[in-house]
Amino acid sequence: MPGAALGLVLLAAAVHTGWNALAKRGRDQFLFLWSSVALAGLLFSPAVLLGAWRGELGREGWGYVAATGLIHAVYFFTLGRAYRYGDLSLVYPIARGLGIALTPIVGAFLLGESVSGLGALGIGLVVAGAAGLGLVGGARGDPARPRRAVPWAVGNGVTIAAYSLCDARGVRAFAPAAYVSLLGLGCSLLLLPVVLRRARALAEEWRHGGRTIVLASTLNLSSYLLVLHAFRLAKTAYVVAARELSIVLSTLIGVLVLREGRAAQRLLAALVILSGVTCVVLAR
Repeated sequence: MPGAALGLVLLAAAVHTGWNALAKRGRDQFLFLWSSVALAGLLFSPAVLLGAWRGELGREGWGYVAATGLIHAVYFFTLGRAYRYGDLSLVYPIARGLGIALTPIVGAFLLGESVSGLGALGIGLVVAGAAGLGLVGGARGDPARPRRAVPWAVGNGVTIAAYSLCDARGVRAFAPAAYVSLLGLGCSLLLLPVVLRRARALAEEWRHGGRTIVLASTLNLSSYLLVLHAFRLAKTAYVVAARELSIVLSTLIGVLVLREGRAAQRLLAALVILSGVTCVVLAR
């Protein structure tokens, strides 16, 4: 893997884990995520005008933009709900691991692609690691909260698989920066009715964490943009595998920085998920 591509992917993994950690520390995780993504979409919006001027917004890509906006709306909603009940070191590995493991399964049903023995092994390892994380429980010894978080994390993983397949095709017709701007703005608009019903809570989120929201807005879509550029420099399988080092990184941040506890069990489960992800990626 070229050094430039590896550097981009490792930076993307760190940035992606960083904004997830910031979101977890928000007062209302869903409103925090919505605010940061909406702001990020606006920050990237000049790229849409530039792409239109350069003729880089292909007509065939608009369907993918609409689809990814809808999928990402569900993605950010489920992620916010998962972080409401679960720790970073619980939610992130489950969602990211299942997202990669489910991609070949979705591809098999929608695109007629086959799943190899190595891919099936990887999927099994991801499921086993995710189940292990669910059994570990919460840092406070409250089994109810992680049980409520796990279904939302699993649902979030499904959306990751869906938008991965969608965006792999959509970005071929669009300039990457314009694409991420439109998906950010699109999902923010779709979620706006939900947000407006909680206007007072939204104001409180900005009052207590406005600076952190701004910081997160510079990270969330930027991490995805780094990955899209890395795809141009190295094989997709290598990029995806290297990116998922964030699974281990999120666990380390959760147990060491956020003091979520149960470090050994959670790190072991995260490593099992990471090994499964690696098998799935190498099997493609």
